[in-house]
Amino acid sequence: MLIAITRGVSARITECELTHLAREPISLQRARVQHRQYENLLAKLGCKLIKLPAEPELPDSVFVEDTAVVLDELAVITRPGAESRRPETASIATILKQYRKLLHIEPPGTLDGGDVLQVGKSIYVGLSRRSNQSGIEQLRKILSAFGYKVEAVTLHDCLHLKSAVTHVAEDTLLINRQWVDDKTFGNMQFIEVAPQEPFAANAVLIGKPLIYPEAFPKTRQKLEAQGIGVRTLDASELAKAEGGVTCCSLIFEV
Repeated sequence: MLIAITRGVSARITECELTHLAREPISLQRARVQHRQYENLLAKLGCKLIKLPAEPELPDSVFVEDTAVVLDELAVITRPGAESRRPETASIATILKQYRKLLHIEPPGTLDGGDVLQVGKSIYVGLSRRSNQSGIEQLRKILSAFGYKVEAVTLHDCLHLKSAVTHVAEDTLLINRQWVDDKTFGNMQFIEVAPQEPFAANAVLIGKPLIYPEAFPKTRQKLEAQGIGVRTLDASELAKAEGGVTCCSLIFEV
């Protein structure tokens, strides 16, 4: 069974952390409607939802992906790079300890889950403004006992590694090569985002279909041309907060 942890949109989402985007108005009502549609799609694709209430004092807390790295053997509770986000991890740890042994990233390490891409036993971690060398080294030490190889990845001009590359089929990554070097990822196949859609590399793979933003039709066509099924939804409001579709859930198997 697949579990998907989600959390409601904070009323203070307009005060979210921003790194690469200019601040613009976010409709709380529309963001919440779009988030519910996202949750509904997760459920239709077979996930059992654990829906946490919104955290009124934590603007970015809808982006639960950043709080933990969940693998078959354990869960690593992160230490987010933005100090304002560190209180988000406590409630996630409370849920995850029911399903996994927990370990933690400790100071001075920082790690955001959005920087962590798993491809089998390979774990790629973006060396970003949110995830530092200490955090990556701690993750490497934790996961080496379970046979994982952790590799740091250099990024350009984007917030997280999963802004630049995500897993869209068994042997295929969707990538923006302007933001990350494809040579990092070994013998994988690649689908490159359409040039006019630089933010189009973020997708959620659940079984066969992808959850994918409707804002990127040209890249969607490229995915479908490779036989990849796509289920689209409007994610435009949380995109203004530098959120992608991976950001809004923690998905794992039990």
